[in-house]
Amino acid sequence: MTDLRPFIRLSSAASAMAVAFTLAAPALAQQVPPVADATAPSGEAVAVSAAPDAPEAAQIGDIIVTAQKRSERLQDVPLAVTAITGDSLANRQVNDTSTLTQAIPSLTFQQGPNATNTTLRIRGVGTALFGQGVESSVSVVVDGVVQARQAQGFADLADIERVEVLRGPQGTLFGKNASAGVISIVTARPTRDFEGRVEGTIAEHGEYRAKGTISGPLSDTVSARLTGFYNDVPGITYNTTLKRQVNGQKSWGVRGKLEWDATDNLKFLLSAEYRKADTDCCISSSIRVDNPVVAQLEAPVVASPTNRQVSEDTLTTSKSNQKTFSLQADWDLGPATLTSITAYQDYYLKVNQPIDRTDSDPVLFVGSGATYASWNLNQGILDLSQFSQELRLGSNGSHDLTYVGGVYYSHGDIKRPFSRRRAVCATGVIGQPCAAPTYQSSSSFAELTTNSVAAFGQLEYRIVGGLKALGGLRLQYENGSNYGTQLGTLVAGDTLLTGVPKTGAGTKTAHDTSLTGKVGLQYEFSRTLQSYATYTRGYKGVGYNMEAATDFTKQATLKPEYVNAYEVGVKGRTSDGTLSMAFAVFRADYTNLQVQANRSDPGTGVTSFVATNAGTSRSQGVEVEATLRPSRNFTVDASFTYTDSTVNIDGLNCPLQFQAAAPVMTGTPVNICYRTAAGATPQQNLRNATLPASPKVRVSLTPRWEHDISNTLAGVVQVGVNFQSKQQFAIEQDPLLVQEAYTLVDASIGIHTIDKRYSLSVFVKNMFDVNYYTSVSHNSLLATAAKPYDLTATYNKDADRYFGATLGVRF
Repeated sequence: MTDLRPFIRLSSAASAMAVAFTLAAPALAQQVPPVADATAPSGEAVAVSAAPDAPEAAQIGDIIVTAQKRSERLQDVPLAVTAITGDSLANRQVNDTSTLTQAIPSLTFQQGPNATNTTLRIRGVGTALFGQGVESSVSVVVDGVVQARQAQGFADLADIERVEVLRGPQGTLFGKNASAGVISIVTARPTRDFEGRVEGTIAEHGEYRAKGTISGPLSDTVSARLTGFYNDVPGITYNTTLKRQVNGQKSWGVRGKLEWDATDNLKFLLSAEYRKADTDCCISSSIRVDNPVVAQLEAPVVASPTNRQVSEDTLTTSKSNQKTFSLQADWDLGPATLTSITAYQDYYLKVNQPIDRTDSDPVLFVGSGATYASWNLNQGILDLSQFSQELRLGSNGSHDLTYVGGVYYSHGDIKRPFSRRRAVCATGVIGQPCAAPTYQSSSSFAELTTNSVAAFGQLEYRIVGGLKALGGLRLQYENGSNYGTQLGTLVAGDTLLTGVPKTGAGTKTAHDTSLTGKVGLQYEFSRTLQSYATYTRGYKGVGYNMEAATDFTKQATLKPEYVNAYEVGVKGRTSDGTLSMAFAVFRADYTNLQVQANRSDPGTGVTSFVATNAGTSRSQGVEVEATLRPSRNFTVDASFTYTDSTVNIDGLNCPLQFQAAAPVMTGTPVNICYRTAAGATPQQNLRNATLPASPKVRVSLTPRWEHDISNTLAGVVQVGVNFQSKQQFAIEQDPLLVQEAYTLVDASIGIHTIDKRYSLSVFVKNMFDVNYYTSVSHNSLLATAAKPYDLTATYNKDADRYFGATLGVRF
């Protein structure tokens, strides 16, 4: 039986906090001077005019969001949401979705060699595997269009109105790839008045960023907006073989919007966007090398915790482009608005990730026990297209009964070719060219076609006074067909790569019907204080295996992932807006969590990461967000997140350093590395193990001061402090693959004209030069149970201190 006592205790604390805030708010409002501006200095508060269909009851300074697919005050939404404006993101130099973690403590990020195995997590839970036959757990939604796979979600941010991060399962309204939460990105719409904006950033290490927007009317009923961006961000890693910086990227994109007021109550918004990125990211650098052979092969690179060099002769490359087209129609019927969103997205990603991490041209002898000497071709392609149609009806304004309901359909097609080739050298002199290398290779192709249809609805009803009941349901049906084939070797004369099935093809079909939903109670103490308690049943659909080592003649599917989530929260603000806060206690229990399990065999060099279902998983904790505005010139944003995220899973590989001493044991021992028989691959059954990339504590503090310094100029000073406790990078609970706790401090100082037409700011990232990693792993070249201590790591640019400046012009 599920133990809810910790949740009940935290819920009682939330209720006590609501009462305390009710008593304290009037006194605080009397002590602190009111905020005169409609928008707070930090840019967090959005005036009513920012949302064309904002509720009539909203007041100046209210934050308007669409977290429940209709416009309403953030204060009134009975779920945990962080809303942050585009200006505020720019103030913090948050330029893409991966750096949103600097502004949202409940959001964490784990870097992989490319976008297909990089993850975002909310409350410790995210996509825990990188197979392209599995949907994301954190859904990225751009202007109401759901991104089909998580790789699409790692994109540059340009001309953003706001970003809303919805924490916890959101499947009732957002569908089956939102079992952990939603990142909803809202880009700016065309304006009725002519306006424009240009911004450029220059930073150390040759970083250049530029973006510009122009918007205005084309006629009395038609307006348009055009946005473009270009980024050139070289990496901070130096490749000693290629004699150039690596782990950087170049990207550019353009977005156009055309809005037509067909009638007084009917609007059409046509959007088209193209994005392209060309990166040589992200090869990892050696941070520890105990094996002298590895040290010799990597020379002149010297492993150290702050090593920023590699010697790989082949670039890790990732080239992508995305095209998105959407047509949104909004028909205001008076009591409600009927909305239609028709969208088509096309995404192409080609990745090559060399594995040996050494200069292996020509192929060198690395030792008689090595399973390979060179592995430079490891290339996968993700070719995706998806059509979607959503039709929904949402009530307008604030009434005793509010609602949103609709239907959703999507059709998707994913093609996944994969090619791998490596060299083996049986004899020779270590570090010298191999006289007679042999080659192993494999090639595969998979294509997944899916269809999904759903009907959903959610309503809130005022029972009496400030007490509301809320409930929602989503009925969804999906089917999929996964065809795959192993094509054999790439080159005549090669042998088949170890661990890859022989040639063969097969098709796996599956379908599933699910009913999920949400129920809860909400109590409004006043217009400025409310509390809520909700239960949500979440779901993530069937998963398929499309990756390189799949035996397509014997395919199996991943079971759907379900979650039971509980949340109790309090939201309040003083009547004059000088203090706003949100407090949430949460618990989510997952069954059949879809994860990536390590089934590699270091003895044979078979690298195998298998998509599987974990038994159960739990995420629980507390979140606090607050904004204090003691004057119109000074703002402090603060947040605190405590998350305890655990998983139970059987049959995982053990950390390399524990395998040699693994004893033979019978039964199902837990939390110990063991063998089922002599000579068997060591394994472990984990209970209450920490989920990867899930630090328990994250704290953010961002004070901002803005003041006029003359009749024409104003000055701005902002500091961002972000603390993160230690985190584990491997689900296998490897103590070598841990990032210790660290604190990053960013700062900026700037000036702008009173009308904000011109602005200039100078910033420093990671002021105190704190070294940290975004992932840590074992070096794969000669890693064995006998030699397990060679480690590699990836890191962001701000793992080193650097300076930059941004110049902006508005007209």
